[in-house]
Amino acid sequence: MHSHAYRVIRQRAPRAGFTLVELLVVVACISMLTAMLLPALGSARERAKETCCAGRLQQWGLAFACYANENNAVWPHCDGLDREDPDPNDPDRCPPNAPPWQLANWHGWVDMLPPLMGFEGWRYCRPREHPDQTTFYQCPSGELCPDSAYDYNPRRNGYFSYAMNSCLELDEACWAPPDEIGYPMPSFLDTAKIVRPSGVVLLFDQLLDTRKAYGGDFEDGGAGKHCGSYPIYFAARHRRGVGKLGGNLLFADGHVAWQPTVWKPEWGEWEVYQQQSPPRNDPNWFPYPVWGEE
Repeated sequence: MHSHAYRVIRQRAPRAGFTLVELLVVVACISMLTAMLLPALGSARERAKETCCAGRLQQWGLAFACYANENNAVWPHCDGLDREDPDPNDPDRCPPNAPPWQLANWHGWVDMLPPLMGFEGWRYCRPREHPDQTTFYQCPSGELCPDSAYDYNPRRNGYFSYAMNSCLELDEACWAPPDEIGYPMPSFLDTAKIVRPSGVVLLFDQLLDTRKAYGGDFEDGGAGKHCGSYPIYFAARHRRGVGKLGGNLLFADGHVAWQPTVWKPEWGEWEVYQQQSPPRNDPNWFPYPVWGEE
């Protein structure tokens, strides 16, 4: 009788919990797994942002193609109203009476292309309501510095993490307006004359971090200020592998490619290259043959 009761009591005795050593081993294993997974998760997140960036650039490429299809194979202007501050209530500063240097800006790509995708142009955005990284306007990896780092107010007036290649408007052959424009229109680009569309840069990841200008060696408070820029404002912000940074570029034929840099050794050193635009015969930034070689 006593032995039976003893057996019953033993069967109902509570099971012992984990020992301190066992708990420490479990915590150590979890910590090791976390340390191993976090870099992989971070890398996957960055790669996802790069893929999203490439997709947004391709979306812009389709908009450029649609615009050209509707406008005699020409593209809109590289710059926008961010270059000037025309008063829309002043008829002397609006088309068709605006001076030539303002007429071009009224037809910038950030104003002419969004309506083709069902969105309003940049000029219609109110202060502090400009598109951010959640929209197709911006690169998802672009990050702003504090406002004090800029010579403009990016969070109030807007900023551009993508820029159109400003070299496209430096060629005198660009100065042929579409016939349907009823007033002199400077600097539209005739895409039919582009010699090698697969190699000509159309849009690119533009610098937003003021501390990394000109290859990371200088500061520039105007980073991201304009929708049209030169290769010195190319941003290497998408990471591939260990320590490899680069940026995305949209080319004139519509394809997107990642590159670690756009600067070429033959252009000279960053700190001594002051003219911003590359040599006139560079086939990646200028669309037409060198004058006299057509």
